[in-house]
Amino acid sequence: MIILITGASHTGKTLLAQKLLEKFSFPYLSIDHLKMGLIRSDNTDLTPEDDEELTGYLWPIVREMIKTAIENDQNLIVEGCYVPFDWRADLDVDYQSAVRFICLAFTDEYIDAHFNEIRQHASDIESRLDDSECTCGNLKADNRKYIEGFSGYGEEVVLIDGDYEKTLEKLITI
Repeated sequence: MIILITGASHTGKTLLAQKLLEKFSFPYLSIDHLKMGLIRSDNTDLTPEDDEELTGYLWPIVREMIKTAIENDQNLIVEGCYVPFDWRADLDVDYQSAVRFICLAFTDEYIDAHFNEIRQHASDIESRLDDSECTCGNLKADNRKYIEGFSGYGEEVVLIDGDYEKTLEKLITI
């Protein structure tokens, strides 16, 4: 089984991946780690701020890693924001059936009620060296982008609107 976790910034993608790793002992691939490895090794001129271009650059690599894991009947957790909204178009139905897709997003109301908590937990799993871009307005816009983008392709988006911990716990019981 492949568990593909994506979603807006600060929604807990990495935390969910970590919890799934601990529960199932599945290997875990962070698309952010792949991104930074390629950037820091000068294998691309892209920068961490080039989100749209990074999706086009990273997804073909990640997609082929997913296909290889499926072909070898291996489990893998893949986590990161660089998943295109139409990701299924790149995988045959046989591959798609081996993927459990999870997209996390906050509602505007949740962001309004919990913005300070969201910021406080930003570095729980991975350190964020510069989180100055995390404003209430940017967070809302980013979440709306994921909700509209993935919903537009018929994907279910896990909307975090109430108890955050309960929402994650439900996703861990697969």
